[in-house]
Amino acid sequence: MAPQALAATYGQHFWQDIRLVATDMDGTLTRAGEFTPALLKAFELLGRHDIDVMIVTGRSAGWVSAIVNYLPVVGAIAENGGLYIDKQSGDSRILSDIPCFSQHRDCLETLFNHLRKRYPDLCPSVDNPYRITDWTFDIDSLTQRDLDWMHATCSAERMDFTYSTVQCHIKVKGQEKAIGLNKALRQEFPEMTATSVVTVGDSPNDASLFDPDHFPYSVGVANVSHYLTVLAHTPTYITTAPEVGGFVELVNQLTKSRSDL
Repeated sequence: MAPQALAATYGQHFWQDIRLVATDMDGTLTRAGEFTPALLKAFELLGRHDIDVMIVTGRSAGWVSAIVNYLPVVGAIAENGGLYIDKQSGDSRILSDIPCFSQHRDCLETLFNHLRKRYPDLCPSVDNPYRITDWTFDIDSLTQRDLDWMHATCSAERMDFTYSTVQCHIKVKGQEKAIGLNKALRQEFPEMTATSVVTVGDSPNDASLFDPDHFPYSVGVANVSHYLTVLAHTPTYITTAPEVGGFVELVNQLTKSRSDL
């Protein structure tokens, strides 16, 4: 089903119940790959209305632990549901079920090298050395047909594959953003319900966050429209503006709804 325009939902009562924004990062909180003053102002506005933010990203544990330290968020899920990093304690907790953890990265590298036999120009992402639960390489000029072949090849090896606007990920089956988010909420924020969370994203690795069986209120920033035909689940709502402009659009809607209480 096609997403509904976010602007058309202004004034609907469910926005007043939102207590947490669980959001992707690249392409959702950024503009041309960078944070902007508009993002920091949006975070400040959410804080003034007692709405927390949790980042749910495919970026590496190493990078995300630094981001959590500097941004006003309650924590972050890194590596597409692989682990949770807590803001207050700085502790990280593995969320995905990984058999034989000591050999896990070696297995991921072996599968990556198998993919590289067909695509010799594949290059590990710059943050790949700082990962714990998955293996990433740059998406560059890969076509949808290339990505579909990689997904099928990883599945044949009983592994999983996904991609975002910037990276491709090899990971264990069941390592998904929504599954990781649900685990983190149960462990860290048991008072949160699915209807008190809005999820936000922009690309295929956010598809599980758009699954209404997990979270009924999901928002895609406008650039998600490039992927609507390949998403397993599409967002419930879509913004007019792309990237961080779309995130700001959502923040304005949430805070105005809260002001109307």
